[in-house]
Amino acid sequence: MAPNKPQKTSDSFSNSGFSTQSVHAGEARQKLGNSITDPIFCTATYTFADTQSAIDFVKLKLPREEYARYGNPSEKVAERKLAALEGGEEALLYASGMSAVAGLLMARVKAGEEIVLFDECYHRTRELCASILSNFGVKTHLISTADYQQLEAAITPATRLLVSESPTNPHLSVIDFERFVAIGRKYNVETVIDSTLGTPLNQRPLEYGVDYVLHSCTKYLAGHNDMLGGAVVGSAEKMEPLRKLRGVLGMVLGPHNTYLLLRGLKTFELRMRRHNENGQAVAEFLASHARVEKVYYPGLPSHKYYQLAKQQMSGFGGLITFLLKGANAQETSAVVDAVGIPRIGPSLGGVESLIEQPIVMSYHDFTREARLALNIPDNMIRISCGIENPEDLIADLKQALER
Repeated sequence: MAPNKPQKTSDSFSNSGFSTQSVHAGEARQKLGNSITDPIFCTATYTFADTQSAIDFVKLKLPREEYARYGNPSEKVAERKLAALEGGEEALLYASGMSAVAGLLMARVKAGEEIVLFDECYHRTRELCASILSNFGVKTHLISTADYQQLEAAITPATRLLVSESPTNPHLSVIDFERFVAIGRKYNVETVIDSTLGTPLNQRPLEYGVDYVLHSCTKYLAGHNDMLGGAVVGSAEKMEPLRKLRGVLGMVLGPHNTYLLLRGLKTFELRMRRHNENGQAVAEFLASHARVEKVYYPGLPSHKYYQLAKQQMSGFGGLITFLLKGANAQETSAVVDAVGIPRIGPSLGGVESLIEQPIVMSYHDFTREARLALNIPDNMIRISCGIENPEDLIADLKQALER
């Protein structure tokens, strides 16, 4: 099992525990105005005392800011903290999770080159590759998730990236990082894992040799359903072209959202352990209920990737997908409507539990045939367990299922 403690970094808290790093890593001991929290820098531009100061900044590449599209002091703090937690050399923040996906793909793939993408990746990631990057001459091979023979067969001399989530959403399939990385290295192709559902606490893709780890910071990292943000973590060398492109495209995280991310990270381990506890308890309850046909959760022995998940992960998160036995779309909606604690809505990873019917939310613009081809049936429900008491969540789901 990969270790649950961040790798050593140059940070003074590199040998500390996970929560200690979540609170202190990347931060100065004494901050502007002697504040204990990092200030919010609401500025578009940064001024120079005189012309010589500006010349020195340009020529000597001094570590200060010039214009907000290229950086913000608190953004740098959050990036250092995320890099420490993920065990990478550098992190790069973006305006949203999809901005991070787009920024990475656009920086690493150009016209005439190819991406290989597992088919359980987030539907907007699939759309970005198949419908948008294709307009710029980038070809995407969409293959069955965790089919490593098909993955290897899809690689051509033009392939530049192998991309997957792990666990995937909403089926929670788990990618074998060792096999994934080995195939990439065999053909000199870089590897990308979207670890939004995995989180830096529960799994460590970089330790297996994955080149880039992606996060939607909107989810577990910030954790309060109140901001949008994304991040890519990797080596300093690999981050440099991404940083330059982000400055050109302006995919930057705003100062208030940076503050909310920093605030959320302070309690990340505490929250995540409750998400793990709630997810496991609710998944076990659902698996035992007579009205439930199937539960997708990697912490259950019945899950297809349970053994692999146990090897790679130290916890399994709060997201659960399940099927109602013999239910049609309307009957499934009735269960969603009957719960009293989870709110109906998209997203996941916040302190409040959320519930949704994927055919209503994420896949409403797909035909039924297209949805079924992606294994998104009418009787599917997805629940993101927040940090409420697990017995309350279970009692609420029980009354909804039995109403």
